[in-house]
Amino acid sequence: MDFYGVIIGLAGVLAASGPVVFASIGETISERAGVINLSVNGTILLSAMGGFAVAVTTGSVLLGFVAGAIIGGLVALLVAFSSITLRQSQVAVGFVLALVCRDLSYFLGNPFMGAAGPRLSNVPIPGLSSIPVIGPLFFRHDLMTYASFLLIGAAWFFIFRTRPGLALRSVGERPAAAHARGISVNRLRYLYTVLGGMLVGLAGPMFSLSVKAGWKGTISGLDGIGWIALAITIFGAWNPIQAALGAYLFGLLQWLGLVLQSQLPGIPSQVLQVAPFPLMILTLLLVNIGNAEWVERVLALLPERLRHAVARVLRALRVNPPGSLGVPFERD
Repeated sequence: MDFYGVIIGLAGVLAASGPVVFASIGETISERAGVINLSVNGTILLSAMGGFAVAVTTGSVLLGFVAGAIIGGLVALLVAFSSITLRQSQVAVGFVLALVCRDLSYFLGNPFMGAAGPRLSNVPIPGLSSIPVIGPLFFRHDLMTYASFLLIGAAWFFIFRTRPGLALRSVGERPAAAHARGISVNRLRYLYTVLGGMLVGLAGPMFSLSVKAGWKGTISGLDGIGWIALAITIFGAWNPIQAALGAYLFGLLQWLGLVLQSQLPGIPSQVLQVAPFPLMILTLLLVNIGNAEWVERVLALLPERLRHAVARVLRALRVNPPGSLGVPFERD
C-alpha cells in the first residue's frame, strides 16, 4: 500500500469511527450525571433501522437522523424513568432494553432489508480539502463526520469549563452536595440521560445512512458496537477527548484487520475481523487492573525499584468513575 493509500485508509478510519465517537460521548454525558445506560447496543441497532426506514420512506436523510435521535432519546427516557423515578436497577433495566431494542430492530426492519435508500454525501471543504495530507484526512467527509470532530471539543469544553458542566459533574459525583446548593439532581439526571441517549441514537443512522449504508438485519455488522462504546467510555475515564481517542483506536484496529487479510493469507479472515473486540477488552482490563486488590499483593513481592516503576505505570492508567454512578438519589 502506497502513502496515498494509507492516507485514504486513515481518512476512512476517522469517518467509520464517527458513530462510535457519538455513542461513547453520549454515554459519557449520561454517566457523568450518574446514570448508567446499558441499552447503548440495542439503541444503535434500533436507531440504525429506524433512521434508515424513515429516510427510505420520506426520501430525507435529515429526517432519518432526526428519527434516530428521537429513538435514542426515548430509550434513554425509559432508562431514566425506571432508575430515577421507580428506583429500579439501572444495570438490569439497561441490559433488558439492549436485548429488546436489538430484537425489535430485526423484527421491524424486515420490510427494509436490502432496500435502496438515500445516503449522506461527502462535502469537501473548499480550500482546506486540497491541503496535502491534512485535506484528505480531515476535510473531505460528510457533515456528520465533521459534527463528530466538533462534538469532541464541544463536549469537553461543556463538561470541564462551564457552570452547567460543573453542575453535571456534581450530580454524578456528590448529588447530596449538589442538592444542598439548590441543584435539582433528578431533573438534571433526566436531562442528561436523554441528551446522552439522543447522541447515541445519532450513531445508528450514521452507520445505516453513511458508513454502512443500508439495513441488512443480523448481517449489518452493528451488533456489539454498543458494548464497545460502553467499554470506551470507561477506557476514556469519562472524558470526551480520551473517549474519542478510544473510538479512533477501535476504528484503526478494524482497518488494520482488513489490511492484514491480504498480507497474512494463512490466518482465517474471521480472526482478523473479530480481533479488535478482544483487543479493546484487553486494553480495558489494563486500564482498570490497577484497582484490583490482588495487584497490590503481587507488587509487594517485586524488588523495590521495579515495584515503584510498575506502580507509577498503573497509577497513570487507573481511572475512577463518577462517585455516585448507578446510585439513585433520594432527598432526606
